[in-house]
Amino acid sequence: MDARVTPQARTPELRRAVTPWGSFSWGYSDVGADIFIGLGLVLAAAAGASNVAFLFAGIVYVCIGLAYTELAAAYPFAGGGPYFVLRGLGDVFGFIAGWAVLLDFTIDITLFAWSCVDYSGQLLPVLVGSVHPWVHFTVVLGLIVALCVLNVVGVRESTAFNGIVSALDVASETCILCFGFLFAFQPELLIHNMTASWPSPYHLMLGTSLAIISFVGLESISQAAQETYRPASVIPRTSVALILTILIFALAYSNLALGMQPWHPIVGNHGQHLQFWQIFPSSADNQGKAVALLAAQVPYWGAIAALYVPVLGAILLLISSNSWVFGSSRIAYSMSRADLLPSVFQRVHPRFRTPAVSIFAFCGLAALTLAFAALPALFPGAMAFYARVFHGESGLDFLADLYAFGAATSYSFVFIALIALRLTDPHSPRKFKIPLNIPVRFRGEKATIPLLGIVGFVGIFSILIFTLMTHPIGRIAGPSWLLLGVILYFVYRRHRGLPYLRSQKHDWRRHQMEILRTSGDLELLDEYTANLKAAENRTGDGSHA
Repeated sequence: MDARVTPQARTPELRRAVTPWGSFSWGYSDVGADIFIGLGLVLAAAAGASNVAFLFAGIVYVCIGLAYTELAAAYPFAGGGPYFVLRGLGDVFGFIAGWAVLLDFTIDITLFAWSCVDYSGQLLPVLVGSVHPWVHFTVVLGLIVALCVLNVVGVRESTAFNGIVSALDVASETCILCFGFLFAFQPELLIHNMTASWPSPYHLMLGTSLAIISFVGLESISQAAQETYRPASVIPRTSVALILTILIFALAYSNLALGMQPWHPIVGNHGQHLQFWQIFPSSADNQGKAVALLAAQVPYWGAIAALYVPVLGAILLLISSNSWVFGSSRIAYSMSRADLLPSVFQRVHPRFRTPAVSIFAFCGLAALTLAFAALPALFPGAMAFYARVFHGESGLDFLADLYAFGAATSYSFVFIALIALRLTDPHSPRKFKIPLNIPVRFRGEKATIPLLGIVGFVGIFSILIFTLMTHPIGRIAGPSWLLLGVILYFVYRRHRGLPYLRSQKHDWRRHQMEILRTSGDLELLDEYTANLKAAENRTGDGSHA
């Protein structure tokens, strides 16, 4: 790795200010908020098989979570998945994975701010998009601008905000589920809905591709790894706790919904008969605030929940949007340091020590995305364009479709990178390792292949195929975004005099030593140095490095 990519070569650096609870809350603010959006979308698409869609996506999510836990603990450097792919597969694939995530995160800034206002509209009707579209648009835009300023000020302030609301939401969701299963859940109704309202294969694939939305966001923990002290110890604990928390919530909510209310068919956005939960009127406004509507139906607790869940949901969605601002800027920062994006994206604010240029850039892109998503509501004549190009999908559907495409694409590369790094970098200490491993020998060194990594790749690649098959926006905008990125990548590499398809030379050994030193995990640095010396003694020439 050249001097521009080496951590100690540039000052000021990102500040290590994320605590163990802060690490958990960064992930929870992303993944925990996803159910507030994903529940209504999946119920509308998968009907009686909604719990099956969540189960399939949940299994994939567990594999993704374990993969990110291992990689973030072993390589605690800002950037998350794209950085892991860069180390494991090289520059081109690292850029593609990063570019896909940047699409995902930019969309998510808008998606979660949009849904934040939808939940607020439950108590403040003036914010309902279909009634007051310009008010809705203006408030969402204002939130994006405010989050931009918040993240420039610093990660410590953002983390404190996340931690308080995450704790409140965990308690709230637990109360909703406990009262719901105790006083409203009917097992016979669950069975009836699953048998009488089982969807077609198309809608089951659609629901599964949307269900992954409820599990995207664990990557935030790895993106904050460079700002987490002793990440090799902190990240495994917080990640495993987050994996279990979100999996339980997603499966519980989907089964509770199926066991509380009967269903009836309506005509969905794709012009085919869908099964839609009957307490939801058939409007995109209500579809975007499913958890609030569900909570209001819970006996005893529902009267209280109807008042505070819209507020708490709106706040949690807001901090999730805040996390996507954080994530997109850290990914761009990391990609710039690796010569995958122009150097302007790695500039750190001299006072606040945050990547201000990256924050401004992607919040600006989020604002443009908001304008396009809100176009049909702001200018009804634009609905003809939407109907022709995107089969009549609403702004919420437009944002959700792109969300699924970017995440599935990036995660597919991460699983391949996980396997590649197990083979090519067996010397880096892995304080946490995915269970169920197959021992192999590669280039004369002992290594292992994670079986769950293979299972996870098959699962997430299947979801990517489902997305392309069932999401018209994903088929058009997703590949177009990747193609545009590859063209810009080649232009930039030509300008810098770097190879197009080959990777530039990286000194990963020196880089690994530096990130372990700055992370505070000095015992892992000692272990890594010892592993390298032992390998040199075996080979006699140090060629492994």
